[in-house]
Amino acid sequence: MQNEWRMEREMDICKKIAEELAISTWQVEAVVRLIDEGNTIPFIARYRKEQHGTLNDEQLRNLDERLSYLRNLEDRKETVLSSIEEQGKLTDDLRKQILAAQTQVELEDLYRPYRPKRRTRATIAKEKGLEGLADIILLQKTDRTPEEEAEPYIDAEKGVASAEEAVQGAMDILAEAIADKADYRMAIRKVTADKGILVSTAKDPEEKSVYENYYEFESSISKLSGYQVLAINRGEKEKLLTVKIQAPEEEILRYLSKKIIVREQGAMADCLVRTIEDSYSRLIAPSIEREIRSDLTEKAEDGAIHVFGRNLIQLLMQPPIAGKVVLGWDPAFRTGCKLAVVDETGKVLDTIVVYPTEPQNKVAETKRIVKGLIEKYNISLISVGNGTASRESEQVIVEMLKEINRPVQYIITNEAGASVYSASKLATEEFPQFDVGQRSAVSIARRLQDPLAELVKIDPKSIGVGQYQHDMNQKKLSGALGNVVEDCVNNVGVDLNTASASLLEYVSGITKPIARNIVAYREENGRFQSRRELLKVAKLGPKAFEQCAGFMRITEGKNPLDATSVHPESYDAAKELLKLLGYEPEEIRNGLTGLSRQAKNRRKLAEQLGIGEATLEDIIMELEKPGRDPRDEMPKPILRTDVLDMKDLKEGMILKGTVRNVIDFGAFVDIGVHQDGLVHISKLTDKKFVKHPLDVVSVGDVVEVKVLNVDLQKKRIQLSMIL
Repeated sequence: MQNEWRMEREMDICKKIAEELAISTWQVEAVVRLIDEGNTIPFIARYRKEQHGTLNDEQLRNLDERLSYLRNLEDRKETVLSSIEEQGKLTDDLRKQILAAQTQVELEDLYRPYRPKRRTRATIAKEKGLEGLADIILLQKTDRTPEEEAEPYIDAEKGVASAEEAVQGAMDILAEAIADKADYRMAIRKVTADKGILVSTAKDPEEKSVYENYYEFESSISKLSGYQVLAINRGEKEKLLTVKIQAPEEEILRYLSKKIIVREQGAMADCLVRTIEDSYSRLIAPSIEREIRSDLTEKAEDGAIHVFGRNLIQLLMQPPIAGKVVLGWDPAFRTGCKLAVVDETGKVLDTIVVYPTEPQNKVAETKRIVKGLIEKYNISLISVGNGTASRESEQVIVEMLKEINRPVQYIITNEAGASVYSASKLATEEFPQFDVGQRSAVSIARRLQDPLAELVKIDPKSIGVGQYQHDMNQKKLSGALGNVVEDCVNNVGVDLNTASASLLEYVSGITKPIARNIVAYREENGRFQSRRELLKVAKLGPKAFEQCAGFMRITEGKNPLDATSVHPESYDAAKELLKLLGYEPEEIRNGLTGLSRQAKNRRKLAEQLGIGEATLEDIIMELEKPGRDPRDEMPKPILRTDVLDMKDLKEGMILKGTVRNVIDFGAFVDIGVHQDGLVHISKLTDKKFVKHPLDVVSVGDVVEVKVLNVDLQKKRIQLSMIL
């Protein structure tokens, strides 16, 4: 019976998710089955397309999230039903209401009257035997006054010394009962959310702060933006703002009176009016305000996490600048600028510290040293961190580049998280002989060569492409950003013979211990010659192999298919396809241009090969361009040879820049002056209404902007993409 109920519950969950995501129930059921079998989302998205009807990564992540929520909701319903049943208070009607609850909030409203409570005014009154009087007042069937009805309840031994005390105790019981009634709470919560106003005021109006926009602020709850909610929350946390929700109190009290008072001229009416007012002001209003504030925060966090995730995708998927020896430059004043030279593969060739900035100002010596490094290692690109002393370092670099007769360019690199990485256990293990500055310089250099491989070493929260990340639910944020990194890594694939443990642990089916075991195996046995060799790695069993193999690449291995994203389970089909079209497997290495044109009548061909059409399409695409990198389609970073100062900016100037961050109200664009300019959402385009800046721009986009205003004192630049 229990199993039947659980199966029915799962069917209901699948139907609900299908409705919410506007997909078919069979697709949801297929994905749920695959998830329950231990398959990862990247694996399901890439290698089980026929089973779920080619849902994309985002749809699958949303499905997985809703599945978890709804299953938790159903588990909570079981707990609630069991608790109420143990109390002997579970009715058929209540059971139906609980089973029909669609959200955690609705479920908790229903459970509220039965949830074990600490001692309240109402429980104390019940201990004094005043429930009967409370019932008399609520039923309103008597013409006697509450005090007259209270006479029999006066009992000195129970602590009821007078009729007035008895009436007050009865009112406390009723006030709590009103506050606990699910229907009332739902209605009051809705009217407060729809018609309430959030008011924010300054604790000290004279104090200067970044929250001045919220010193005298009010907005309808329904119209609040996510970034406003998070900013107000932070201002309140820092004790600079006082925040309050103003509810339509008169309307709420009228609603409660209409529901509770059946005889407006009756003897109990006045007592009930006072009870309702007390229940609302003392119990309901504070609770509903907390719930609404919590709901606003949760929605704001979800929106911010979504934006953070979208920005992170763009940052991680920046195209690598391959084939260049790079000089990483971590700028600083007193402690000097740390330099690191890395070769085309990211191997560190040299490190040194120079002192071109205050207080030592050894500019000539720095130029001589850097020119020597450029000559010795054939450096063609300098990656300069955008932190302290970056501006001064850039000036020295530009002057030096004008003095040498070879093509060297530089780029200002966002160094967010570099200091976090350089002080981490991982960096210490990777470069035990280096100090934190040297490690940071290496990271700044490698970020250009392969942004994804380098940035996975850093906690995604520290990469600096979001807002208010430290104020959010850290578990939820980490989970969401971890999923983003996982999707990016598996979308690109990893070179099994060069990938770090940090990169490998994001591959489908690979845990941190297995990632370390792969690296250890490689160090002990040399290069992997085939994907099958992965099965010799400690703790990497058949299931993990199934999940990870397609995302691992082996260049110059024994089997040319190992360099592609074709999964080993499809090797026989791929070889048969090559045979049918007249190719040898070795020809794959250079790419089989035109294969798509030759493979006609895909449905018949897929049936012949014993695979699905979607899998066939993927195989053909991969054999045409083996090991293709989706990052190649992303905008290339802007390389520079000259410097631009903020004071050089003039209104009306048209410049090229790189989008560094996208937030709810606009986008920050790096135009090469060390102070990112803001393109307000209203200045992104005049061709359509922009609901969110992400609809127009993404992190890493190279865009043309016009300078609208420059405030040197406040270091603010206003830009427009409407040229």
